[in-house]
Amino acid sequence: MQQTDTAEKRSLWDGWNAPPNLVTFSRIILVVVFLILYIAGGPWGSHNMALRWWAGVIFIIAASTDKIDGWMARKYNQVTELGKLLDPIADKLLTLGALVVAACFNEFGNPILGWVVTLLFAVRELGITIMRFFVIEEGGKVIAASQAGKYKTLTQCIGLGMLMLPVWSLAGTGQPVWLNIYLVIMYALIYFSLILCLYSGWEYLSNTFGWGTKRQ
Repeated sequence: MQQTDTAEKRSLWDGWNAPPNLVTFSRIILVVVFLILYIAGGPWGSHNMALRWWAGVIFIIAASTDKIDGWMARKYNQVTELGKLLDPIADKLLTLGALVVAACFNEFGNPILGWVVTLLFAVRELGITIMRFFVIEEGGKVIAASQAGKYKTLTQCIGLGMLMLPVWSLAGTGQPVWLNIYLVIMYALIYFSLILCLYSGWEYLSNTFGWGTKRQ
C-alpha cells in the first residue's frame, strides 16, 4: 500500500521539465517581477509612470504565457498532472496579487467595493486550489479548468491588464471621453470575470462531488 501511495505521489511530478511546464515556471517568476514593479510604481496618478508601464507590460506578458504553455502541451502531447495543477495556480498568483495591490492602492474607486471584489475572487480561487490538492491527496486526478473558468481568466486578465497600464498619462489635463469609455470597459470586464469566477467555482464543486447528478 505504501509503495502504491508513493507511486501516485511521484506521478504528479512526471514531466516536470517538459517545455510547457518550464513556461509555467517562468510565468511564476514573472509574477514576482510584476508585483515588485507594480508596488514600486504606485497607484493611478503616481509619478512613477515608467515603472507602472513596465509593470503593465510584464503583467500582459505573464498572462499571455498561459496560452503558450497550454498550446504547447496540447500540440506536442505533453499534458501532465503537474501542468494542470500549476497552470491555474500561476494564474491565481498573478491575478490575485494584482487585485490585492490594486485594492491597497484604492484603484477601484471605492475602497469597500475594491476589497469586496478582491475577497470574492480570493475565496473562490483559494478554495478551489485547496480542493485540487484534496483531490490529489485522495488519489484522484486533477480536474482541468472548465470553459467558464477559461473565459473567466481571459476577461479577468484583459480587465486587469487595462487597469495596470497607466493610460491616464496619455490623457493630459482633465478626463477626456475616451478615458471614461476605457474605464467603463475595464471595470465591466473585471466584474464580468467575477461572475464567471463564482459560476465556474460552483461548476468545479458540482463536478467534484457529483452535485446535481441524477440518481439511477
